[in-house]
Amino acid sequence: MSANADHSSDVSSAEARELLVDLVSIPSPTGEEREAAKRLVDFFEAHDREVWIDAVGNVRAPADDAVLLTSHIDTVPGDIPVEVEETGDDEILWGRGSVDATGPLAAMAAAAVRTGVSFVGVVGEEVDSKGSRYLVDDRAEAPAAVVNGEPSGADGITLGYRGLIAGTYVATSESGHTSRPDPNAIQHAVRWWSAVEDRFEGDEYEPVFEQVTTKPVDIEGGVSDDGLSVEATMDVQLRVPPALTVGAVREAAEAELEVGTVTWKDKVPPVMMSSRTEVARAFRVAIRKEGADPRLVRKTGTSDMNIYAGAWDCPMVTYGPGNSDLDHAPDERLPLSEFDQSVSILERVARTLTED
Repeated sequence: MSANADHSSDVSSAEARELLVDLVSIPSPTGEEREAAKRLVDFFEAHDREVWIDAVGNVRAPADDAVLLTSHIDTVPGDIPVEVEETGDDEILWGRGSVDATGPLAAMAAAAVRTGVSFVGVVGEEVDSKGSRYLVDDRAEAPAAVVNGEPSGADGITLGYRGLIAGTYVATSESGHTSRPDPNAIQHAVRWWSAVEDRFEGDEYEPVFEQVTTKPVDIEGGVSDDGLSVEATMDVQLRVPPALTVGAVREAAEAELEVGTVTWKDKVPPVMMSSRTEVARAFRVAIRKEGADPRLVRKTGTSDMNIYAGAWDCPMVTYGPGNSDLDHAPDERLPLSEFDQSVSILERVARTLTED
């Protein structure tokens, strides 16, 4: 898209807040993003922007590709009554997604309309990043820069995420009396995972971001329906720091495997961006102009930025209003003053990048 085309339009702070409250009020757990996507489409159409919902449900509003603002539409499940609480000097929006990541999503939509830059609201981030994976495959070219939307706080600039590898372990053993000393499939599963945990046990002084952390997320086991065997199935996840590759972590976990098989999926590489890119510099300047001191952030989880960094050779950061400690929490909430400030910061950043 031509950087000379003017796609900008005025968006008041009141209208940006209205979009935020509307989106938080529309339930949008993964797989049920359609109504929230339609509200975004209505917002862009009201400002004469080209916009559509693509084959997987992403909201696409292409314009000036000097920077792509993108965040996810879906939230985790959870019914938190939506209300705007009046406090002494601020208003607080309560509701699922207010932090992760409807706050960043709405802020980016408002900034994209104000400045005429490209925007995409993606689906499925909380489960398998279906939307971002489709986006990188469907776009003909990479944007010049990317700002991914996740809560960092209005003064935070997220530069790094750990990667992820997820797998399913399966083992089967002959059934027999529980007094027999031979290990059964359940014991084999537990022993393998214990060995993996020992393999990656970190030093107590080592930052979590620099460690491989291991987590079993589901386990099933017992005597089979025909009574002839004992079966065990365990779903596991390992987070991968930028110093390692997903392949190296997979090989190390497989090296501890003596009985059973493991099938790997969701192989997402880690990402660590430089603080000296033009995008990071633009954020530092914008945050200072808004009266705050910028913070550089590394997150121990994984986000769509990992997907973009693995596909596009361009500078990127992750940014958005909200306290990430409230991600998925039962008391998820966002100060509206912080939302307003983040819209202004995103607007400053987008204007800087489109003028360069």
